Amino acid sequence: MARIPPLTADDMAARGIDLSFIGDDFHELPNSVPTLAWRPDILKASGALWAAIMLSGTVDPGLKWMAGYMASMAAGCRYCSAHTGTATAGNGVPAEKLAAIWDFERSPLFSDAERAVLRVAIGAGQVPNAVSDDDFAELARHFSREQQVEIVSVIALYGFFNRWNDTVGTTLETSPRLFAEKHLTPHGWEIGKHG
Repeated sequence: MARIPPLTADDMAARGIDLSFIGDDFHELPNSVPTLAWRPDILKASGALWAAIMLSGTVDPGLKWMAGYMASMAAGCRYCSAHTGTATAGNGVPAEKLAAIWDFERSPLFSDAERAVLRVAIGAGQVPNAVSDDDFAELARHFSREQQVEIVSVIALYGFFNRWNDTVGTTLETSPRLFAEKHLTPHGWEIGKHG
């Protein structure tokens, strides 16, 4: 059970909370939204940041979701891992690629550019941060400065959501839970406090 109870749909409507920033990547409203909604200004700001990072730019959306997944798993947030894993599959990443994601260094399914992103995502998801100068130089070989900012922004965004959802103990919704139980358990995913 979440440590901060989510507002109901009626409560959010009464507060005039705009949920238009939620994209098509979610099958149902993430429970992090109605808990953040206790502070509509923070919800609005985090929603605008999420939309600016995840719904725009020139980095492939599937790659951005893979980066969010790897950073969230490295940080230990199973709530965000379930969401980002589900969205990875929903953004054109084939099931066999998601199944092989933890073998990205050796799997022929991944390009050198994808390897560079996933390496940075795992390192940045750890505390202390484990991204090396070599890791970042490899990222720079494949991506423009603007794209580097976009990639690191994805990881940083999920850093915020990882801390929020793990601290609050946000309850995982049905769709991402079922996806994670089916596809992410071999990666070490378990529901933990989010059940």
